Amino acid sequence: MINIFKKNKDQEVKNNKKYINIAALLIHVAKIDEQYTEKEKKIIKKTLEEISNNKIKVDEVIAEAEKLDNDSNQILDFTKTIKNLEDNLKKKLVETLWRIIYSDKNVDLYESSLMRRLAGLLYIDSKTLGDIKNKISNENLK
Repeated sequence: MINIFKKNKDQEVKNNKKYINIAALLIHVAKIDEQYTEKEKKIIKKTLEEISNNKIKVDEVIAEAEKLDNDSNQILDFTKTIKNLEDNLKKKLVETLWRIIYSDKNVDLYESSLMRRLAGLLYIDSKTLGDIKNKISNENLK
């Protein structure tokens, strides 16, 4: 009987770690321009709620992810678990990353370079990255 609870708890920890890494990556990209705005925080929170089907405590996950981002100096730590997710989820995350970048209506060279690097780390091809960027860019022009 105790073994069942331990397996459930282990699975919960594993899921939380996945969402914490996802949130940390999103937060890292949001902070890259040295402006971590409320608009970006809302985008991150909404994405976490959607991809987890509201099965996590989003505010707690974000708080842990912020700590993780502050303690880490490289994105490799966050992408290790994310790169093994299914393609649809990775594409959703890339969309969110572009939404965060476009939230201030300004995409600088460093942000574009970061996205190309992230696409490689997450095994997203250049065409898909460009298509998603154009989609989000067009949404922001409306």
